[in-house]
Amino acid sequence: MSINERLDELGITLPAVPDAAGNYVHAVRTGNLLFLAGKGPRGSNGKVGAEVSVDEAYQAARETGLTLLAVLRAELGTLDRVTRIVKVFGMVNAAPDFGDQPKVINGCSDLWKTQEAGENSSEASLHRTETTNQCAFFSAFIARSSPSFVSGNMRSDMSSF
Repeated sequence: MSINERLDELGITLPAVPDAAGNYVHAVRTGNLLFLAGKGPRGSNGKVGAEVSVDEAYQAARETGLTLLAVLRAELGTLDRVTRIVKVFGMVNAAPDFGDQPKVINGCSDLWKTQEAGENSSEASLHRTETTNQCAFFSAFIARSSPSFVSGNMRSDMSSF
């Protein structure tokens, strides 16, 4: 079953890729890796454990995971070119006494695990963040098959990724 068929089976629709919020690109490819720029949820501002509940932040993290999948599909043309989720990095903007960051980050992890046949595909970061007022923030590293080589060195080959 293709990843797109799996998403359809689960009733998941990917959002449109948002415009870049600054002077950056959504993804950078090198060899067989695709590095996705960090994303945060739209409209979910505040500190988890203060203005934002764990359930609200979980949903915001899931929404962010969907956005990352949308960027991934836009970059690769299809999600079926993904061979492995190497790492998903998440940060939670939390109140000083909040200690349930993994419960928030699971919003993204649980979504991505549906694509990874149940494997644990992400690593939760227990860091608090003040980067933005968003309640969560994620970036990802993705592997694809068939890296391109030139003289034994990996090279960026945008057309064959």
